[in-house]
Amino acid sequence: MLAGQGIDQPLSIQSATLPDTLAGRDVLGRGRTGSGKTLAFSIPLVARLVGGNRRPRQARGLVLVPTRELANQVLAVIEPMARAVGLTTTVVFGGVGQSPQVKALSRGVDVLVACPGRLEDLIGQGHCDLSGVEITVLDEADHMADLGFLPGVKRLLDRTPDGGQRMLFSATLDNGVDVLVKRYLHHPVTHSVDPPVATVSAMTHHVFAVSAADKPTIVRELAAGLDRSLLFMRTKHTAKRLAKQLTASGIPAVELHGNLSQGARERNLAAFTEGAARVLVATDIAARGIHVDDIALVVHVDPPTEHKAYLHRSGRTARAGAGGTVVTLALPEQASDVRTLARQAGIRPTTVTVRPGSPEITALAGPPAPYVAPLPVVPDDAGSRQTAERAARRSDPSRRAKAPAGAARTNTTRSGLSPTGARHGDQASGGRRRSAPPARARADEAGRPATRPQRHRAR
Repeated sequence: MLAGQGIDQPLSIQSATLPDTLAGRDVLGRGRTGSGKTLAFSIPLVARLVGGNRRPRQARGLVLVPTRELANQVLAVIEPMARAVGLTTTVVFGGVGQSPQVKALSRGVDVLVACPGRLEDLIGQGHCDLSGVEITVLDEADHMADLGFLPGVKRLLDRTPDGGQRMLFSATLDNGVDVLVKRYLHHPVTHSVDPPVATVSAMTHHVFAVSAADKPTIVRELAAGLDRSLLFMRTKHTAKRLAKQLTASGIPAVELHGNLSQGARERNLAAFTEGAARVLVATDIAARGIHVDDIALVVHVDPPTEHKAYLHRSGRTARAGAGGTVVTLALPEQASDVRTLARQAGIRPTTVTVRPGSPEITALAGPPAPYVAPLPVVPDDAGSRQTAERAARRSDPSRRAKAPAGAARTNTTRSGLSPTGARHGDQASGGRRRSAPPARARADEAGRPATRPQRHRAR
């Protein structure tokens, strides 16, 4: 089956760990993202679970990951192998309805891939039980530490049997990951085959000194090449805006950030992976755990604030032995910080001052790809009619609900809504309320439930 996917030779992390993991030993695997860790633990996980029995609401194998994107990618690797030998799989994470997850768990599952937050929620509701877990895998443990998930991870591990096999894969052992190793792995065999990120020698690093006026054009020229490129922004809003601007200028681009629904994330990532979009504009959510082959160019449109973020962002290229190019755009006021960043990251970038059309840009991005006309935006007539009907009902006194006797009448409630139901400033949108994403967007990538903002009745 693996040969059919073009996998006929094991990578170094797989060759090193498979003899021990297949023998049932606890293993600590240290290797960067993209080094082949997923197959390194998926093969023994599936092989050692063959022939067992499932019990309702229980999982036999558990894989904990930090983000929804990584959960889906891990499942995509495990599921074909599991199906081939008669094992069942499911995935659990937040940001989506829990009913399908509850239904899948109710029957019992052989392999459960989960983010810590949603899994803890389901356990608390009585929908899942980890007492039957035979094999536990922690993937990207250092990323979970960076996101502050280790307390939840410890609570979950405490629910698994002490005698089960445990595998931990991490790029580094800092930020408390070493505590997990000491507390939960029994006499682990350690295999360290890669540096924490792709070796800097596998990439070429460049710093383009640019002016604020020239920067938008230079970003567009870097993104216009024929190959896949990944552009990093500091905020969700700037990532969204840049993706729209590139698409409007004939460069198909999609965005990836925390404000997107799970369905939108999957569609955008699929469009980038399959080539429908050549450019992915992302925040640091994509710096870890997203595996897309053949990303030729990584551009730090907004330079990161610390060197670990730089290395993990840059590690989206030069994966599995391939080469890659990394460009950091530095405004005059950022020059000193970028020099410090390079020194801490252990790189010596080529630094040049560029203007739109500079040959250095073409040398890295290559010749521009053909213009792709953006798809026209089709108005939603049905939605417009519904909006008009709602507005008509609100304007018809005979169809309004009568206020309770003694209720105070105010022009604006404390929630910011006018009596028509529209927030101030929304009249141009036909009275429709703007979406209010902050609480949901801040729900962590491991599926911690978002806290809804409290609404107060006008007094």
